This record gives sequence, structure tokens and C-alpha cells, in this order.
Amino acid sequence: MAKLAIVFPGQGSQAVGMLADIAAQEITVARTFDEASQALGYNLWELVQGGPAEKLNRTEFTQPALLTSSIALWRLWQEKSGRQPDIVAGHSLGEYSALVCARVLGFADAVDLVRKRGQYMQSAVPVGVGSMAAILGLGDEQVVELCNQSSVDQVVQAVNFNSPGQVVIAGHTAAVERTIEACQQAGARRAMLLAVSAPFHSQLMQPAAEKMSEALDRMELTEPVFEVVQNVHAKPEADPDKIRENLVLQMDHAVLWTDTVEYLVSQGVDTVIECGPGKVLSGLNRRIAKSVDSKVISDPESLDSTLAAV
Repeated sequence: MAKLAIVFPGQGSQAVGMLADIAAQEITVARTFDEASQALGYNLWELVQGGPAEKLNRTEFTQPALLTSSIALWRLWQEKSGRQPDIVAGHSLGEYSALVCARVLGFADAVDLVRKRGQYMQSAVPVGVGSMAAILGLGDEQVVELCNQSSVDQVVQAVNFNSPGQVVIAGHTAAVERTIEACQQAGARRAMLLAVSAPFHSQLMQPAAEKMSEALDRMELTEPVFEVVQNVHAKPEADPDKIRENLVLQMDHAVLWTDTVEYLVSQGVDTVIECGPGKVLSGLNRRIAKSVDSKVISDPESLDSTLAAV
């Protein structure tokens, strides 16, 4: 029997004013943001709607905003369809959204946890010391080798394997810039710095991983009610202690998104719904697995069309 997967986006999908249209029609959105605001101690909806963008794009604010947006949309899907996914997954931060919908983490706990995650990630590396870049048009192994050649005495690594021909690298800024140049010389279609404030998922995030380990040790995690595929190995995990370990590893290890989508296909998934602002993952998913029907829930129109189709 064909299976349904729901996936959740990570950082980069945020925008001032996101979810305004659907919030005007659905009280569930406001209730979800109220719940998050109580956990955070500030008005998250006000920030998401009014900005400024510079503040929303600061990692400690971005992460709770995106998790809350995804969970609000997930709750709407549940209310209106009643259909449970067979498998869930999320890209980087989105893994926390997946764990909330699989009832591994409570929503209020997760909101507070990703706020801390953002703070730890930002403080691990001073602004300007690290950066990230997207490399388009080269093979995964080629990018890994070029990172190795460019590292010298600094860190630069492939940290997001997003789809065939799309890899994100991260590390010390000078090493990232050397790798960009090497990738361009090797024939990359594009190699460009990303507008992020830290080298996420690289070895430079180890201080953040240590702090995250302490924060997660204080959290109660329970067994998922349906399958959750984790970023670090692109496999399902049911043991709460293993899930906790993998969340810590995720901080300074690569996100294996291509492998994740390929795993979904191997398990008989034929429909994948991206639940969150934007449609970044849907674009990646189509490039990874053309056989999969990729849907989006991000606004009233996409909610209605996805409900009608699934």
C-alpha cells in the first residue's frame, strides 16, 4: 500500500508576514503561536508578522518561529484530513518539528529547546569567522574532496547533501572561499556564499553540540507514535535515548537529505507533504525522486489543494 510522508523545512524558509493569510481563516494558527509565546516569554506572532527581518533572521528567533509555523500547519492538516503520516522527517531544525508531531517532544518543550539551539549555534563561532556556501552542479564526492584539499589548517566540510548536484559547505570563512574558487574551477554551475551567520553542521559547532547535549539531557523524550527518520544517518529511530544522541550529533554532522528522501521511496512512500512556510524541500524532493508526488501546506490555497489530492 502506498504510504504518506510529511516533512518539515529548516532555516531559510522564514519570511516576515508568513502564515498571515491562513491565520486570518484558521484560529488554530493563532492558538499555536499563543502557546509558543507563553513558552518563550515574548509575542512570537508579533515578531513573525511585524519583523524587523533582521531580528526574525537571527537564529534564536528564526528557529522557534519556523517550528511554530510548521506545527500550526501540521495541526490544521490533522484537523481537516485526519490522515496520519506513515513516516515523518525534517531538514535540520525541521527534525524538531517532526519529533513534535510524532509526540517524542512536547510542543512547549521543543519551542524552548530550539530557542536555546539557536543561541548555542550563534555563540559557538563569532560572526564573520565562519560561513556557508551552496555548490551546484558537482557530485557529492567531488565536493567532499575539494573541501579536503581546501581545508589546509582550517575547517571546511560538506554539511548538507540536499539533492543530486546541490551540496552546502560550511567552515572557516577563508577555507569556504578557497573551496568556492576550487569548485568554480572544477566546473560547478554555481558556487556562492549563503546569507547565514554561522557555519551550521560543521565541526565548528562542537561547542554548541556540547551545550545541546546538556539541554537535551533535561528533556523528557518518548517513543515516536510513527516512524521518524533522522538527519545524521537517514534512518528511522524509535529509542528515545538514540533520538537524543542523534539530535546532539546533528549539530556538527551533515544533514543527509538526499538519503532521507531515497529511504522514504524505498519504504513505499508515494506522496510527500512539506508542512511549513515556503516550498524549499518540495523542490529538492522532486530532484531526488521524480516518482514521488510532492505537495505543500503553507497557505490556504495549498492546504485546500493538498487536502483534495491526498
